[in-house]
Amino acid sequence: MADPEAFREQTRRWLDASAPAGVRTPPKTPDEVCWGGRKGKYHEDVRRWLAVMAERGWTAPTWPREYGGGGLSKDEARILVEEMAKLKLRPPLTGFGLEMIGPLLLQAGSEEQKREHIPRIARGEIRWCQGYSEPGAGSDLAGLQTRAERDGDDYVLNGQKVWTSYGDRSDWMFILVRTDRAKKHAGITFLLMDMDTPGVQVRPIKLISGASPFTETFLTDVRVPRRNVVGQEHGGWNIAKMLLRFERNMIADVFKERDDRKRLLDMARRCLPAAGDHGRIGDAVLRDRITQLELDQLCFDLTLARSRDRLRAGQPPGAEVSLFKLYGTELNQRRRELMLAVAGPQALGWEGPGFTDEELGLTRDWLRSRGNTIEGGTSEIQLNIIAKQVLGLPD
Repeated sequence: MADPEAFREQTRRWLDASAPAGVRTPPKTPDEVCWGGRKGKYHEDVRRWLAVMAERGWTAPTWPREYGGGGLSKDEARILVEEMAKLKLRPPLTGFGLEMIGPLLLQAGSEEQKREHIPRIARGEIRWCQGYSEPGAGSDLAGLQTRAERDGDDYVLNGQKVWTSYGDRSDWMFILVRTDRAKKHAGITFLLMDMDTPGVQVRPIKLISGASPFTETFLTDVRVPRRNVVGQEHGGWNIAKMLLRFERNMIADVFKERDDRKRLLDMARRCLPAAGDHGRIGDAVLRDRITQLELDQLCFDLTLARSRDRLRAGQPPGAEVSLFKLYGTELNQRRRELMLAVAGPQALGWEGPGFTDEELGLTRDWLRSRGNTIEGGTSEIQLNIIAKQVLGLPD
């Protein structure tokens, strides 16, 4: 980058001139976040924003231009993020395509797979989901039993996956299957599967929070071309571990939740004015808890920023992402619990009169957060990885 300030000025002008009015405020609901895909129904401004950013390659700013990315350096990408934040612009696209399977294919996919899938991910044309966990294979993921038997140029898949996030809204799945029953880790293969393939059935799973972001996926004689293997047949375990590092980095990044920071402070100022004229924020113990949370979040954000710089420079994430996943999810749970403490009895509402929409969402959000330390690998699994692969402790 010859002149960073010139690039910053050009970027700011282009963003300000190109961003529709409807993407200059934070999303109010999860449905306003653009995941792309064939099944997505988004507001016109959201679709326009995705289109103009994808045309410039800025949905995936550091990906190579030949695959639909922006080809920016890590410094240019950082400037882009900073200028979008100054203008309060929403990301044009999010999801497992950008954060997980896209980076994986860039590192481990064949040239054919890159050219087939990466540009469509960058343009937001395809939404991806993950087929890892099974009813009998959660933390012991290598115990999965979904079978893939070779038949000519295809595999024939039979089995079941569970906790498939947004499987009912996705177009493709990256899936782990068993291609050798005699070997545990060395009998797993990593495949790319079109969700519209005959034999794929998806059913929503309702959570304790009342939401249904997860599904279970049933596979009955589903035919997947052998060319959709990422890496080598029976070599899927190493591919799976590589992708899990991208996933854990993504999960940790999600829980920065800077909007929730302001939301928590606003709640403390107005809820139950039992401590003078300043609401519950006048409670010294409560102020201390909020301050500690803020300091912990700031340290976490700075650590994540260093990690993102390495990713933009083309370095794959390492085992340290388990630290991010562990800390980010537990930090989010602490925030949710503190919100309940601030709201007091008003956080007990589930439905009916006497509660605001925000209050009714507090308990649901808290209940949903209980799954944070399970999904993407439990906290216990992360601690094992940290002990062995980060700290080098003996078994």
